[in-house]
Amino acid sequence: SDELLQAAEDTVTSLEELISVSIDTSEVCRLNRDGECRISYDTALLLGKALALCEETGGALDISVYPLVREWGFTTGNYHVPSEEVIEALLEHVNYKALATDSDIVTLPPEMAIDFGGIAKGFTGDRILQLLQEEGVTSAILSLGGNIQTLGTKPDGSLWRVAVQDPLGDGYAGILSVADSAVITSGGYERYFEDEDGHIWWHIIDPKTGYPAENGLVSVTVVGEEGARCDALSTALFVMGEEEAIRFWREHRDFEMVLITDDQRLLITSPLADRFAASRPDKYHMQVISAE
Repeated sequence: SDELLQAAEDTVTSLEELISVSIDTSEVCRLNRDGECRISYDTALLLGKALALCEETGGALDISVYPLVREWGFTTGNYHVPSEEVIEALLEHVNYKALATDSDIVTLPPEMAIDFGGIAKGFTGDRILQLLQEEGVTSAILSLGGNIQTLGTKPDGSLWRVAVQDPLGDGYAGILSVADSAVITSGGYERYFEDEDGHIWWHIIDPKTGYPAENGLVSVTVVGEEGARCDALSTALFVMGEEEAIRFWREHRDFEMVLITDDQRLLITSPLADRFAASRPDKYHMQVISAE
């Protein structure tokens, strides 16, 4: 119904007003500005999930990397390559473990700031799907810009078809067939700038180096049940690189993934392979990642 669609839209707006780094009155903005903030239940729930994923990924996801993302210009549009001195200085304040919580009050050390950009859309999608399910909806697909989340199957019982964008050109690298799944992609093609020497810098910052992650991956798609987890992992696995991402998948096995490399290989985890139709077999060499 129109009312339910409006309720879903209101959910997006209300969460954005709590966690956006660009809305001055948001709880995250106040925390970053004042170093301390009393947070609401929704923000606390998201913070808990985010910190758990920071820990699980060994810091490949780190919500305190925000000052570096801002310095590179990815949140302001003032794109530039910071000096090594600036990057080193900002890296001293990247440490999600230094964030302190006491009941509903969160405290940050001086110079630290956080951003939920690597998990917020997935978390929002989960909340919308929960709302739809509570209202009796059995078939839905959500698109939140690079994040697709599905509820059930199509009304006719067939699987949803979700495209994986070609990160090295136009069109799609392939089509995934899914039900009751989040399909979330992080890629260097989403936000980037080119410097005066022609070097391309993208927005996914490695929290350990302070520079955009460059390790051979150009796109990471994660498929799983929970949007927040898939969203966070798509960023973290991109930062990890091919070998570490495969090791992480083999250890956890509660999600599937499609990795696309800059040397035009498409790596897909074995349980997902029979649900993937390659659109560019002439361009990408497809390899199936086994569980062992």
